[in-house]
Amino acid sequence: MPYGALLSPRLTGMSGPCSYDRPRRIRRGAALTLFLASVLATGVVTGTWSDAAEGAAGRTAPDRMTSGEHARKSALADRAAVERAASEAVEDGKSGAQAAAEVVSRSGDRWSTIYTPGEYEDFQEQLGGGYVGVGLWVRPADGGRIAVSRVQPGSPAARAGIAVGDRLRAVDGHTTRHAPVTEVVARLRGAASGGAQGPAVAGSPVTLDLQRGDRRWTETLHRTRLRTRNVVVDRPAGGQGPTRVKIAAFTKDTGDAVRRAVRRASPDDGMLLDLRGNTGGLVTEAVATASAFLDGGLVATYDVRGDQRVLYAKRGGNTHVPLVVLVDGGTMSAAELLAGALQDRGRAVLVGSPTFGKGAVQMPSELPDGSVAELTVGHYRTPSGRTVDDSGLTPDLVVGSGAEKRARTVLSGLGGGS
Repeated sequence: MPYGALLSPRLTGMSGPCSYDRPRRIRRGAALTLFLASVLATGVVTGTWSDAAEGAAGRTAPDRMTSGEHARKSALADRAAVERAASEAVEDGKSGAQAAAEVVSRSGDRWSTIYTPGEYEDFQEQLGGGYVGVGLWVRPADGGRIAVSRVQPGSPAARAGIAVGDRLRAVDGHTTRHAPVTEVVARLRGAASGGAQGPAVAGSPVTLDLQRGDRRWTETLHRTRLRTRNVVVDRPAGGQGPTRVKIAAFTKDTGDAVRRAVRRASPDDGMLLDLRGNTGGLVTEAVATASAFLDGGLVATYDVRGDQRVLYAKRGGNTHVPLVVLVDGGTMSAAELLAGALQDRGRAVLVGSPTFGKGAVQMPSELPDGSVAELTVGHYRTPSGRTVDDSGLTPDLVVGSGAEKRARTVLSGLGGGS
């Protein structure tokens, strides 16, 4: 395939988890999709927009932004200029990926990014629900510090006794003080953000300097291949309460997991669909999730350089179970696409705080050195024609603290549990 050829936005899932023995090139006919996620492939926002994990398909928002504080609507990186810069760099014996990244940076397009072959392969694996790491989620803390916000059960970090609230002072000797969260996560996974090489392989060591209260200590962990649980289903109020489905990111098979949860849910107790902190992922899986609650019809429209496209739900979804969707400032991209569709179609009540506002669509193409340019090509709209970029979605019931409790009250008014 010519290196500049744009892959058509096949609305099917990414191919499954990849091995690390060789870079996987974009191939003609590969099951690729457009991406609705944020800027750097380092982790998923969990709970609040500023938490970041080593390995999940969502990507954290730009570090210069804060929740509810958006930069101006970005320009679009020029694909021809990106490809030309990469080609000229390769001809001169330089890094095509670095040259392309410089063009993207100058463009002001805050959502486009460039991957080395190894980084893109790793991103594909994340979209399949797997990653190589130690099982830590981190967040910014007071004074420019970095704190542990979540530890994956059974991971190397969990076995070492690292706990939520511990301060992460350094990674492999590099201080985390005042460092962007994305850079810290990249070091945890084995490569500095934007580095020439992809994340490290399973078995590679990483040394962490930690602090808990007055205690300071060092742990050397060995990265391993882990699986993320991006869909968690439970009934926190017990057998008589509503089913809660928490989606952290839209990775491979998310839609199937949600459909199974809907089939098992009590029609009398209703469902809470928790999209708080969901930074996006595969649009195909967001549409599949919408299909679990809709009987066909429009989910969203989007444009690719002015060419209008549509996304439809499949028929046969459950349109009767009472549904409330929880959102917040960390709800982004494909999660906003799903929430907007359910709100516009009158299928769900949205409860929480306004969403992030990322409605840009990216599509990948291969550069001459095998790196991948994932560039913004357009924006999507909800079924009623609303734009999401920068403005986000406003919930039907705006709630700060205690959003889930209020959501249960709303759900009981819809006839679904208490």
